[in-house]
Amino acid sequence: MTTQTDAPRPPHQVLDGADIARVITRIAHEIVERAKGADDVVLLGIHTRGVHLARRLHARLTQITGREIPLGTLDITMYRDDLRLKPARALEHTEIPAGGIDGKLVILIDDVLFSGRTIRAALDALGDIGRPRAVQLAVLVDRGHRELPIRADYVGKNLPTSLREAVQVRLSDADGMDAVLVGDRDYAARSSQALAAPTLPE
Repeated sequence: MTTQTDAPRPPHQVLDGADIARVITRIAHEIVERAKGADDVVLLGIHTRGVHLARRLHARLTQITGREIPLGTLDITMYRDDLRLKPARALEHTEIPAGGIDGKLVILIDDVLFSGRTIRAALDALGDIGRPRAVQLAVLVDRGHRELPIRADYVGKNLPTSLREAVQVRLSDADGMDAVLVGDRDYAARSSQALAAPTLPE
């Protein structure tokens, strides 16, 4: 029997749309400052929500610098180390800006930094495309629990979590709303099971 203490917690919101907008603006300013004007910066969003965040960051950088910052997308599906362990996924589109990435400062953009394995796959994918002078990482949320020696250069929010928790990033581009939610990983599964369970006669 599930007690009140071990019942899964529903997701609660830790960032709303205004928070996410402020985070993107702050990261854009940090990039301009650290990259000395972002003259040779190339933004690459990691599918899927990293692409949406990259587009927003690109818009803010364009406003701040008055220049068009090269923007592309990166699909890491075939570089994941868990490819054989999970169901087949449709390939996304990798799009590299016309000027390429050789000799450029490439900034990878993703929504959540967790174990670091997604970013390792992104670095492997990047190595097959070109040779940037440097690679940096910008994430909306860093939730900890790294399994590889990878860190983000730009972090929207450091969010300490337990392994039983799940972090959900929702963006209006894909989800109809902007929010970051944290809740128990098995909440949705248990809720679905409860809904599917037959109703006992009273």
